[in-house]
Amino acid sequence: MSFGAQPFVERLPLAERIAAKTGRAEVGLSKRPRPAERAISLFLLACGALSILTTIGFTVVLGSEALHFFSTTEWLNANKQTTAAISADDTRLSVASSGSALNVGSTLRLGFDDASEHVLITEIVNNETIIVERGVDGTTAVEHTTGAPVYVAAQVTLSKFLTDNKWSPQIGRFGVMELVIPTLVITVIAMVVSIPLGLGAAIYIGEYANPRVRSILKPILEILAGIPTVVYGYFALTFVTPLLQSIFGVQVQVYNMLSAGIVVGILIIPTISSIGEDALSAVPRALREASYGLGATKLETVFKVLLPAALSGIVAAVILGFSRAVGETMIVLIASGAGPNLTVNPFDSAETMAGHIARISTGDLSYGSIDYNSVFAIGLTLFIMTLLLNFASTLVTRRFREVYQ
Repeated sequence: MSFGAQPFVERLPLAERIAAKTGRAEVGLSKRPRPAERAISLFLLACGALSILTTIGFTVVLGSEALHFFSTTEWLNANKQTTAAISADDTRLSVASSGSALNVGSTLRLGFDDASEHVLITEIVNNETIIVERGVDGTTAVEHTTGAPVYVAAQVTLSKFLTDNKWSPQIGRFGVMELVIPTLVITVIAMVVSIPLGLGAAIYIGEYANPRVRSILKPILEILAGIPTVVYGYFALTFVTPLLQSIFGVQVQVYNMLSAGIVVGILIIPTISSIGEDALSAVPRALREASYGLGATKLETVFKVLLPAALSGIVAAVILGFSRAVGETMIVLIASGAGPNLTVNPFDSAETMAGHIARISTGDLSYGSIDYNSVFAIGLTLFIMTLLLNFASTLVTRRFREVYQ
């Protein structure tokens, strides 16, 4: 046999080689049944499917309820009555001058019942006389006596929802921007507080602190994340607001966006610092050693090597913190005020979307009312904002992720 040739046994298939060496006629290499592992894999699959179905169900319910807000006509009491009897053929209506103002193109209902006659305003002669088109929306023109109550139809459109500057569904004003703008103002203040403090804590704990100091600081940051938000809210109201009033004077209202934003920023420091530290720890130690070998200081290594290498994780931490601030409820409900206000002045009181939902949901809301449906419309807006932020976090993470061997 030549040196390059293999023995006959070595050229046999694996199963036959094992049989030849062990002396067994047949060797079974099939996968052994493992019922426990199979059950665990099925359980994990069920958990994943349940989470997906829960998200889908949540979205469907929220969207369907919000759709009622845009498709239902609400009849608002105009606090007016007819001042003269009208026949079924009259198109000139005499109404009281008091009450809500009427506009051309508005639809009115003459009577208490939903099946009462609807009329469309085509011309306004003066405060007490209007010209109308009778029997619209499939209703029948009938006679009305003096004193028939007048109701104004209020229906929300997407353009009115996004462009109107007043949020008061009871009077037919549906501008969600009066809630969105204060939400963004408080969120920006929170990010101004949390980004430098959170990243600073992450850099110090991950790169500068010795193991003993690290073991003390990390639990303290985790305690911040575990404090109930209602405690943060009263901390903002009873400590931060008086402190701001002592600095900036009486222009700072008792309920203001600045104190709420500062405390929300303190709340999300652990989120940014924890994820930021994980991102910095994921950078290979070889990069640090190479930087030190070239003569860079620790500070130069952090800012010129580690932060660029961990950029994707840091940006993801900031976006997640932003999402957390947008959805915060109790702090802003307690500290920033309980009434919509379209302002960007941080010293003024205003109401966020989450705070508004919490406030009106604690009252007596009748099912199907305009206030009830508005809760779901605001919730859907908040859900879309946070969803877009989470998508942005995923895209940024994929775009700037550094892969090391």
